[in-house]
Amino acid sequence: MLVIGLTGPSGAGKGEVARLFEAYGLPVINADKVYHELLLPPSSCLDELTQCFGREILASDGSLDRRVLSGIVFSDPASLQRLNSITHRYVMEKVQALLTQFRSKGVRAAVFDAPQLFEAGAHRICNTVVSVLADRSLRIERIMARDGIDAESALRRIDSQKSDDYFRKHSEYVIENNTSVESLLPAVRRILTETGVLPS
Repeated sequence: MLVIGLTGPSGAGKGEVARLFEAYGLPVINADKVYHELLLPPSSCLDELTQCFGREILASDGSLDRRVLSGIVFSDPASLQRLNSITHRYVMEKVQALLTQFRSKGVRAAVFDAPQLFEAGAHRICNTVVSVLADRSLRIERIMARDGIDAESALRRIDSQKSDDYFRKHSEYVIENNTSVESLLPAVRRILTETGVLPS
């Protein structure tokens, strides 16, 4: 089974590209969705995060207060590294189990949508990596609109991530997402054709 790793920095628009892969019939594993499901109490992952960062990261109902945790980790590289070392382990266990299910069902190709693909070492389980990039100013606008945060917070998030040059150097394919969704279609089709998922 062909595993396509889909990644890119925050605000680049990976979700739009993931939906196009889905439109071609490929199942998409969304790392963020897996992560959020793993945090639903009772949760071993949430327990470990609480031990690491303190009970202040919990909301009154015992769930994770993502805004509080984000405020801690995106302003401190060491804290972000601790967060990733915990969460990546749990996410990858679940992803490997899902990929095994797909293989057993005879699925030809699947997409693993993961913003932290390289940090988790998950690129090693992928046959090819696609990075979605976008202009910095556009990414700031998208993050502010999506997450309801100010420009300074959006910039902190961007600056905590790998550079565009890193993504270009470590990816087989790069999709520039600066205009419309329609403009992404030829790039997605080319990838699927060149990797043998679609007939040439």
